[in-house]
Amino acid sequence: MSIPDGWLLDKPDLEPSSWFLFAHGAGAPMDSDFMQSLTGMLVAQGVGVLRFEFPYMAERRLTGGRRPPNKMDVLLASFQGQIDLACDVLQPRALFIGGKSMGGRVASMLAQANFESGKVAGAVCLGYPFHPPGKPEKLRTEHLAGLSCPTLVVQGTRDKLGDREEVAGYALSPAIDCHWLQDGDHDFKPRKASGFSQQQHWQSAADRTVAFMLARES
Repeated sequence: MSIPDGWLLDKPDLEPSSWFLFAHGAGAPMDSDFMQSLTGMLVAQGVGVLRFEFPYMAERRLTGGRRPPNKMDVLLASFQGQIDLACDVLQPRALFIGGKSMGGRVASMLAQANFESGKVAGAVCLGYPFHPPGKPEKLRTEHLAGLSCPTLVVQGTRDKLGDREEVAGYALSPAIDCHWLQDGDHDFKPRKASGFSQQQHWQSAADRTVAFMLARES
């Protein structure tokens, strides 16, 4: 298999039954500690993981300069291109799309159409940005109400972009399964007094993601 430029491809020893097209968040690249750790944990449980970078992050990698995220239409087109390419190159039995924060949000906006067309089996959002920091009135949930695509949201209970109390009041589709990480922040980091560690929460996120995928493999 010829791997396209810009991909980071990680797969288990045996051919995976599920592939995860895993997008980064707004501020960190595809090889951040979070992305690396979650990828390793998923691969260890038999999931193939494909990572890519949105145009602004790929340019930042080349130039070293900091750039803000692309406009949403560019992010959506970029992610859709990666979905189409992954289907052509990998020909997966089951393809799941998702990502960290912004990456998960973009995936969720593409999930329904690609689920209906048979390209993806579900979506996974790791730390969904339900609203911008400090602006709980600016919700990013409208498209989530009508989803029929199976979707997993893994969220820290004290995430400042949507904590457990806030999310309980949102009108979310019954197709969305929320898995809560006790005392976790937006990066799933808990306070020491909680008795949990960030590594434990990352592992819990990976475990829940694998279980979600196994239940929905075609």
